[in-house]
This record gives sequence, C-alpha cells and structure tokens, in this order.
Amino acid sequence: MQSPVPTFTHSLTALSKIIAKAQAFEEAKKMKPEVIPQLRLIADMLPFWRQITICCDHAKGASARLSGMENPSFEDKESTLAELQDRIARTLAFIATVPAAAFEGAETRIITLKAGPRELTFPGAQYLASFAMPNFYFHMTTAHNILRSNGVDIGKTDFLGG
Repeated sequence: MQSPVPTFTHSLTALSKIIAKAQAFEEAKKMKPEVIPQLRLIADMLPFWRQITICCDHAKGASARLSGMENPSFEDKESTLAELQDRIARTLAFIATVPAAAFEGAETRIITLKAGPRELTFPGAQYLASFAMPNFYFHMTTAHNILRSNGVDIGKTDFLGG
C-alpha cells in the first residue's frame, strides 16, 4: 500500500494555512480567542475546534494503524486557534516519523477500532478508503465551511492547498 502520509501532510498544511487566515480575521475583528473555536454550522454539529481535532486524529490514527506503529494520544483540550495550530503541528510531526516502507502489506492488515459504542474491523485498504479518508475530509470540509460561513476570506484554493 502506498503511504497516506503525503496526502495527510498536504491537507493538514492547507488546514494550518486556513487557520492562519482565521487568526488574522480574529485579530482584525478584535474577537476574543475562544469565539472562533466554538463556532458551529448548526446547533447539533460539533464546534470548529472539534472538527480540527478529529481531522488530526484520523491522520495520525490511519498513519499509525496502517504502519503498525503506536497511535499517540493527544488530549482534546484546544480552546484557541493557536492551540489548534499546535495540534496540527504535533500531528504533522508524528506522521513525518512514519516510514513509507512501514505501509508494505498494509492493505490486508486487519484494523480494529472503537467508534463510539461500536467496534469496527476492516482490512487496511477498506479502512483507509471507506473510513479514515472520508472522515478526515468530512471534518476538514466542515471546519472550512464554519470559517467561510462566518466571514473568513477562504475558498476552494485554500482548501486544496494551492
């Protein structure tokens, strides 16, 4: 299996740049630092900060599980954009340590994880294609849309990392 690390690295780097634009917006509007992390698209969706932590969790989790490495645990306590930037930086630092060779044979490696009260089991290729990547991009998209809907000047090129 080809390493997903370059894909996660590219998208997390784009996400970090999007958050930098949100930081500039926050500063220009003289907003309190806890406001943007608590924004939501709609009341029953998770807030911005949680969208970012879940993105990071899928990137580091998939990289660790598929390579056979231990998945580092990050405490979910980020309440500012600066702390979310740090979360992304720690995720990027971890996945950078995962060698491409560690993904050899990962497509058939059995991946089992908890998702709420359920335990899910997948062959590696199915886990990456139908669970880890879709979840990563769902939460990245939602984070992007939260910022965009609240006036941060970002668009598709920012999302794509162009």
